[in-house]
Amino acid sequence: MTPVLAALSGALLVAGVLVASLGLQRVEAETVRVRRTRSRRSVDGWWGRWRWPLAAAAGLLGWAVTQWPVAALIVVAAVIGLPYLLGSAKVAARAIDRVEAIEEWTRRLADVLATGVGLEQGILASATTCPPPLTQDVGALVARISARWPTDQALRAFADDLNDAAGDFVVASLLLASRRRGPGLSGVLTAVAGSVADEVAVRRKVEAERARPRSTARLVTLITLVVAGLLMLNGTYLQPYGDGLGQLVLAVIAAAFAGCLLWIRALTLTPPEPRFLTRHDVGTGGAS
Repeated sequence: MTPVLAALSGALLVAGVLVASLGLQRVEAETVRVRRTRSRRSVDGWWGRWRWPLAAAAGLLGWAVTQWPVAALIVVAAVIGLPYLLGSAKVAARAIDRVEAIEEWTRRLADVLATGVGLEQGILASATTCPPPLTQDVGALVARISARWPTDQALRAFADDLNDAAGDFVVASLLLASRRRGPGLSGVLTAVAGSVADEVAVRRKVEAERARPRSTARLVTLITLVVAGLLMLNGTYLQPYGDGLGQLVLAVIAAAFAGCLLWIRALTLTPPEPRFLTRHDVGTGGAS
C-alpha cells in the first residue's frame, strides 16, 4: 500500500466522521439555519475567522515533523473538530440562556401590559428592554407588526424564529390573547413566565450533573494529545506507523477516538423538546 493510498484512506475516514457529526444534527429551516450561522460566527469571534488558516499551518507543521500525510490530516481535523466535540457545555449554556431570556422578556411584556396598553403596543414597547439573546427575534417581531402583518401571523413567525418549545408556550398565550381581546393577559403571561423559569431551573440542574463527564472527557483528550505529541519525538516507538499499513491503522485509531468524542457530545446534549406550533400551522392558519 502506497503512502498516497494511505493518505487518501485517512482523508476519507476523517471526512466520514465529519459527515456523521453533521448527520446527527437536526435539519432546520433555511432561514433559522442562516440566522444561527450568523449568530455562531459572532460568538466565535476571531476563532471563526482564523481556525482554517491555523489548522492548515498546524497540519503542515505536523507533516514536516513526521513526514506522515495521515498525521497532517489528523492535526488539521483536531484543530477544527476538537472545539466542536468538546464544546457541548457552551452549546447547552447558550440554549439555557436563550430560554431564560424568553422568560425574562415574557415578564417584562406582562409588566407593560399591566399598564393597560394593547397587545401590539406592548410588544413594540418591550423591544426597548429586550434581553440580548432575543434582540434579533423580538426586533423581527416588531418589524412585522410595524409593517402591518396580521398579529397572529407575526406571532407565529416569531415562534419559528425562537424555535423552542418554551417559546411556543409563550406565543400560544399571545395568540389566544390576539383572538380574544380582554383583560387578564398580564396575569397569564406572568404564570407562563413562572413555568418557563421552572424549566430553566431544571435544565441548569441537569447541566450541573453533566459537568463531571464533560470535564473527564476534556482531561482524557488532553492527556492523549500530550502523550501522542511526546511519542512523536520517539521515532522507534512510532516506527510501525511509518509505512502504508501503519498510516491506515493510525487513521482508524484517530477516527475511532473522534467517534467516541462525538458520542459523548451527543449524550451530554439535551435533545430539543418537540414544538407544537409548526410552519404548517402558519400556512393553514389553524391552531396546533
